[in-house]
Amino acid sequence: MPILGLKTPGPSKPAHFDLEPLIRPNILALQPYRCARDDYSAGILLDANENAIGPSLPALKKSDSTTDPSDVAAQTISLLSDKDIASLNRYPSPTHDELKRAIAKIRGVPDENWVFLGVGSDEVIDILYRVLCIPGKDRVMTCPPTYGMYKVTANVNDVGVLEVPLITEGGAFQLDEKAMDAAFKANPDLKMLFICSPGNPTGTLIPIDVIRKVLDNPLFKGVVVVDEAYIDFAPEGHSAASLVNEYANVCVTQTLSKSFGLAAIRLGYLLAPPPLIQILTNTKAPYNVSLPTASIALSATSLEGVAAMSNSVATLNQNRKALIEALSKTKGVGRILGGNHANFVLCEILDQDGKPSNKKAVEVYKTMAESKGVVVRFRGSEIGCEGCVRITVGTAQECEEAVKQMAALLQ
Repeated sequence: MPILGLKTPGPSKPAHFDLEPLIRPNILALQPYRCARDDYSAGILLDANENAIGPSLPALKKSDSTTDPSDVAAQTISLLSDKDIASLNRYPSPTHDELKRAIAKIRGVPDENWVFLGVGSDEVIDILYRVLCIPGKDRVMTCPPTYGMYKVTANVNDVGVLEVPLITEGGAFQLDEKAMDAAFKANPDLKMLFICSPGNPTGTLIPIDVIRKVLDNPLFKGVVVVDEAYIDFAPEGHSAASLVNEYANVCVTQTLSKSFGLAAIRLGYLLAPPPLIQILTNTKAPYNVSLPTASIALSATSLEGVAAMSNSVATLNQNRKALIEALSKTKGVGRILGGNHANFVLCEILDQDGKPSNKKAVEVYKTMAESKGVVVRFRGSEIGCEGCVRITVGTAQECEEAVKQMAALLQ
């Protein structure tokens, strides 16, 4: 089997060596996750659900409209103390307990023993597979349409995936509780259930009482993983973090990439009861989170940093409202699907007959990116998302330009 994506073969000596038979078959067959930057990396980037306002750090002075990247870089680096800089030749703390305590305080868990730090949420997801699932034997449940890394990481770890789709009628994007019960009964050994709330690409919250019912369901004996990458863009009081203090079978993954605008530092974390946190800590690489990352994250999770994040979220949520209103008035744009609880909008692109069209959506997506300088993301191949593009909420000016270019193409 050829190595997917290989661009140049490399050396051919010695004649007796062949790499491919040495590679695990599931890895050789792996279809990697395709991230937004694999497709386009220039223009108005409204495709990766990044925070267009910029980093939520107390030292930064920025506006909704323009931010000089060099100023942001200089101010961000200034957050590193002289002691931090002098310590760059040393390995960082293996635990970063001060940062864990700050996160625990923000998210309402008792202390650092309830927090695990990872290189983005993706490392957290991967290590959960590694500690909970036996390769080639175990399975997990996902509820598509959902975040693609759950399945990619399962494939990397040679773990099976049972998919129970969300109820998608009318853009509801809610758990199909009846179908899940049937799946739990038929598959009593499922190790994990991934619930993305708000969902990606759905932008829709799963109600806490529904998650609670899953936790109380004796048919499911595994761990419920609630992915809350976008929770700060949703109304208050909807985070499953509160359940971590009450239930032993739930954990919540969050990130500084979205609301805090710190995607580049790659800092995700898990909120979970201490036994699971300790298992993960025993398993992780010794220095997985760097000193610069931890230092910047500690600043972001300070009182001033959280206030900056809240202001950024408020601005983006206002821009989201304006974007939805503008799209709703745009000819050729159909329904706005989902609950709109995240920093993006999922909308249908219609054909000349007024029906959602993947062909038309791909045409709009590619033309905007390649000719108009505005990059959104095609999501029509996902269950319940026919003809859809996903538009990250940007600055007010970026949203206006996106609607302007889309409207011109749909005339």
